[in-house]
Parts: sequence; structure tokens; C-alpha cells
Amino acid sequence: MLLFTPGPTPTPEVIRAAMSVPTIHHRTPEFEEIFKTVREKLIKIMNMPEVLMLASSGTGAMEAAVTNLCKSRALSINAGKFGERFGKICKAFDIACTELKYSWDTPASIEDILREIDKNPEIDVLCIQICESAGGLRHDVEGIAKAVKSINKDIMVIADGITAVGVEKIDTAHIDVLITGSQKAFMLPPGLAMIGLSGAAVKKIESAPRGFYFNLASELKSQRKNTTAYTAATTLIIGLRAMLELIEKEGFEKFYEDTKTRALSAKAALEAIGLKIYPKSPALAMNTVYHERAKEIRAVAKKRYGVNIAGGQDELKDKLFRINNMGLIAPYEIAWALNAVELALDELGERAYDGAANRVFVSKFFKGVK
Repeated sequence: MLLFTPGPTPTPEVIRAAMSVPTIHHRTPEFEEIFKTVREKLIKIMNMPEVLMLASSGTGAMEAAVTNLCKSRALSINAGKFGERFGKICKAFDIACTELKYSWDTPASIEDILREIDKNPEIDVLCIQICESAGGLRHDVEGIAKAVKSINKDIMVIADGITAVGVEKIDTAHIDVLITGSQKAFMLPPGLAMIGLSGAAVKKIESAPRGFYFNLASELKSQRKNTTAYTAATTLIIGLRAMLELIEKEGFEKFYEDTKTRALSAKAALEAIGLKIYPKSPALAMNTVYHERAKEIRAVAKKRYGVNIAGGQDELKDKLFRINNMGLIAPYEIAWALNAVELALDELGERAYDGAANRVFVSKFFKGVK
């Protein structure tokens, strides 16, 4: 079975092998050296002064960012299930929150955000997804962050990059918190969250520590010494080191370029067989298609052709399907996934199979055909 859900992504054999070594204790010089190596590589990838690793899912990192940095009122962007989650976190901790809501296919407007900040001067945190994976949407977080900082440099910009980090190079010049997770582009099992921090975020965190397990001030103190405040996710960190070294062999720039080429080639292939890409501003992490028979397409692709692709959520549960594009994906694998979708359309009587999806993908990916 080919796993093409946008998280968890499949873990390559070389990474599974790296994680299969005997368990080592996290309070040892041996593990501290591994931790130091991974931390240095993450700082470089995220291009931020500080990085933390937490034994949690990405949602834990979202909670940690909000609870440690929001002292007054949050402004959250809700264009899907994960933007909605920021608002739910605020509610759970009785943090005042203003929410800007958009359709799941529509990116946030800079003008709307600046207008809301002007109306609510107590806003000290902006929470937004880079890629809202519920609908495969890409927000212009870099442009939004720059605009927000231009009117109030003290507003902390928290960017959920869980399905963006490792997919593309993110401009972090105006971002204070960049969140990601192990089970996406880094192709590890779930359970490890990573947080990049700006100097301003570090200063704010250290000035008024909050929380217990998700107290980022105590984690900073420990992780600067290449250890953790509590038990580290040792096996996942060892796997992450192996994954980062694997990518570094050819370079992150090539990794990003291959990801982009693959995403755009797959998008063209899907459009060539008459399918509609759902978001107005598609992310590179996945290709999201709207179709009234999406649930049936997924079922046929899985049962008949061994390809597991994700559906939508809430009212779009049976109307969307999402094909992952994160990580080290062999071209022949995604070519088969696209072929499976076209075969499913044929089986359902939607479109006669003629191999167009595979042909367009291969032509664009390998030949750069316009």
C-alpha cells in the first residue's frame, strides 16, 4: 500500500534502520551529542536564533506557543481545522481571542488583519498557518508578518509550519515562532514537535515563564545545554538526525526544488484529467482536489490500486481528496498515485482512461514541458 496522506507520511527504510538501534539514555554525553547535532541543523533549516524540540504532536507546540507568548489577546486566522484549533486553544486557557474566519479555499487578507489590529490595540499575538492542510491552502504568511511588524513590532507572529517546514524555504525575517512536526516532510513517526524562535520571542518567553510541561523558558534553559527539561523523544531525534543528513547529501535547495517541481507537475496532471484544484492559493505540501465523488475515488484508489490518499474534514469530508507531496517521494510513486486516480475515475464512469495523468506528470517533471 502506498501511503499518500499529508501526514503521517511513510518513513523510509534508512530512517527506520537508524531508529532501530538499541535505546540509549537521554541523560548521557552520547545522546547530548546527537541532540546538539540535530539542534544545530534545525537552527540552520528554520533560519531562527533558537530551536526547541518537544516530545509532543504539533498541537502541543501550538499550545506551548500560545500560552507562553500571549499576554493580552490573540488574533487567530481560521481557514480550516487547524486555524480553528488556535482559537480552541485560546478558549481552553481563557485567553482572549479575536478570530478572522475564511472559507477553506481562501487565503487570509493582509487588509483584514491590519484592520483588526487597528480596532483591537490589545492584540499581542497573531496565530496563522503557513499551509492550512484541511484544504491545502497557502497563506501569504511572510507578507502578512511583514505588514503586521510594520505597524507594531511587538506583536508576536506564531506561524504553524507543520505542513510547510521542509517543503519550501520559508522567509522567517518577520516570524517569531515557527512550528513543525516529525510526521510530515521529515517522514518520521508522530510524536516530536519542533519550534523555531526569534530573539524577540525568546526575550518575551524568558521575561514571564508560564506553564509546567510546556514551559518554554525551562526548555530553553535545558536545550541550550543539549538536553531537555523532561524525557526526550530519543528514538525520534535519532531518526531526525538521519533524515536531515540524508537530505543534506544533495542539499536542501535541491530538496525544495524537487518538491516544488513534483507538486506543480502533479497539479498539472490532475487538471489534465478534468479535476479541480480546490484552494485559490494552493500549498506545495499537497494537491487538494474538489470532487462530488471524492469519497468513492479514494475508496477505489485504495482497494483496487493500493494507494491511500486522504479525504477532507467536516462538511468537506466526502468532497475533497488530498495527495501528499511532502518528503522524499520517488517520481514513480506519485506517478502511480496519479494513475490510480485516473483509473478510479474510469471505473466510476466519470472519464475514460487514456493515461493522460501519468503522461502529463512525467512530461512536466522530467522534461519541464510547459
